[in-house]
Amino acid sequence: MIYLDYAATTPAAKEALDAFQKLSIDVYGNSSSLHDAGGKAESILRYCRQKMAELLSGEEEGVYFTSGGTEANFLAIHSILNGLPSRKQRFLMTEMEHQSIHILKRHLEILGFEVDLMKPNASGIITTEILERHLRPDTGLVSIQHANSETGVIQPLAKLSAYLHKRDVLLHSDCVQTFAKIPVGIDELGADALSVSSHKVYGPKGVGAVYIRPGVNWKPVYPGTLHENGLKSGTVNVPGIGAFITAAELTIKRMDAAYLKHQELRARFLEKAKARKLPVSLAVPDSANSHVLPHIIGCFFHSFEGQYTMLECNRRGICISTGSACSAGYHEPSNTMKALLVPRELALQFVRISFGCDTTSEHVDKLLDVFEDMMHEKGDHRIDRGIKTYGR
Repeated sequence: MIYLDYAATTPAAKEALDAFQKLSIDVYGNSSSLHDAGGKAESILRYCRQKMAELLSGEEEGVYFTSGGTEANFLAIHSILNGLPSRKQRFLMTEMEHQSIHILKRHLEILGFEVDLMKPNASGIITTEILERHLRPDTGLVSIQHANSETGVIQPLAKLSAYLHKRDVLLHSDCVQTFAKIPVGIDELGADALSVSSHKVYGPKGVGAVYIRPGVNWKPVYPGTLHENGLKSGTVNVPGIGAFITAAELTIKRMDAAYLKHQELRARFLEKAKARKLPVSLAVPDSANSHVLPHIIGCFFHSFEGQYTMLECNRRGICISTGSACSAGYHEPSNTMKALLVPRELALQFVRISFGCDTTSEHVDKLLDVFEDMMHEKGDHRIDRGIKTYGR
């Protein structure tokens, strides 16, 4: 099997699994217990908190461990909104946010919070001009994903956070896709809170973290919660957190080399697709005005629905993904495609290819072979209509 869906999840590194196993055997106490076993677990937890703070160039008291990126997003945003004065509880988010934040949006609205959405420009970027059009005096918190999980487009958070802070508005960023892929420093980005996840960086699933800048006021989503300084409930997953930190440190050590490797693989895919005359185009074309994560290639394979392309690749032993949210045979364009105003028919041709530690140039070539074979085959899944009518 050739795995090209690393933006969805990654295999756990051996070092992370070894750490998980050792901690599960040797440090199994509840970190909140007062006996020696609990104290040992608390010591490991404190060490992990310090390490995560170092990796984010932040402070130890700003780190809170969670069950993953989804819970990290939920708790960070909801807790900060709870801590804002009533006159500043309007929440603003982009239409391209992860589904977890769109789900949270509906929940917040039920609770009486006002939530508004903003679209990016044609390059998938949120600009200060876009912020200016959407900000109001009662806006207290904005959430902008650091990099989009489908297009890989990286937002200029440092510029946006400076703009927001001058207007007394806080910034949360979902950094799940960028953490350990590019530098993610709390001060460099200017974020007041950010979310990260273990299973995107070769750690175990079910572990994540929130960083909330010390000094930012927040109130628990669940009053009376005792763990993680009141942010979340439930026995702290010390073995999982230890494995997360192990994986994160390892991935960050290899970050620069991986970035260069993925740039080369990206260039190879795009150049060879062009040379083979394959009808492949990027959902957001690379340009001097935008920055992208090189390991994520969000593209349209014209004339085939993305679901069909994904299934045909899977039939040939290659794992890629599509941006469509599917359920029981019904599928619609993703929030990102809608935000970019991509016509529905074209949006349904979207596929995402994402590279990781084990990806090779041979894997890229084999994927292109499958695309080429598909072009030579005839079938009901060809949707040639309108391909030439759309240009970005």
